[in-house]
Amino acid sequence: MLKALLVDDEVPARSELRYLLGEAGGVEVVGEAGSASEALQLIRAIPYDVVFLDVNMPGLTGIELAETLAALEHPPAIVFVTAHSEHAVKAFEVDAVDYLVKPVEMRRLRVAIGRISPAVEAPARIERIPVEKAGRKLLLQVADIFHVMAKDDYSYLYTDGERYLSTLSLADLESKLESQGFFRVHRRYLVNLAQVREVAPMYGGTMELTLKDAAGTQVPVSRRRAPALKRALGL
Repeated sequence: MLKALLVDDEVPARSELRYLLGEAGGVEVVGEAGSASEALQLIRAIPYDVVFLDVNMPGLTGIELAETLAALEHPPAIVFVTAHSEHAVKAFEVDAVDYLVKPVEMRRLRVAIGRISPAVEAPARIERIPVEKAGRKLLLQVADIFHVMAKDDYSYLYTDGERYLSTLSLADLESKLESQGFFRVHRRYLVNLAQVREVAPMYGGTMELTLKDAAGTQVPVSRRRAPALKRALGL
């Protein structure tokens, strides 16, 4: 696990990034700082593998902090996470591993993690998922899956009219299936975007998907995931 420090003067931004890193896997957040000067004190006291760093902060900027860290004997990797794309050139001049623009997408975050540690790689493409139904162990074709629902530490996989149990968690299935057009629309749901028939806006910035199965299954989209889903669907 990569040991990470999050540096951003906005608490909600740090919370969002901590959540995304937890979902992505391979990274353990062991520290947070609300300013570059505070981050510098933590880095001098504790060795970190990577610092996820905002650019615009009161006092010392993220770029200036990165320049300071470069002088250390064993500097941590730097990944800039900012709402402003215009600083990208300067960021790479200070040898940043990656430059992520808010709101951060899971795909781009995993790319950044993979650049930090070659051991954290994208999963190989799989065609079938082992499942259980009525005491039998089966191999379910990925293309036949309409959506997945979390059930404690397990998952239910739904096809057109059938439900199967998987011992894999929703996060594990997301990492395996994201490259094949599956999208985490809610903390409890993963959807095959190829099987979405209708998208409906709902109250409070949430959304609802209607799938192409015979039952016209409806799946909720959380407010947190709605913007990224719109981009994924080209809406």
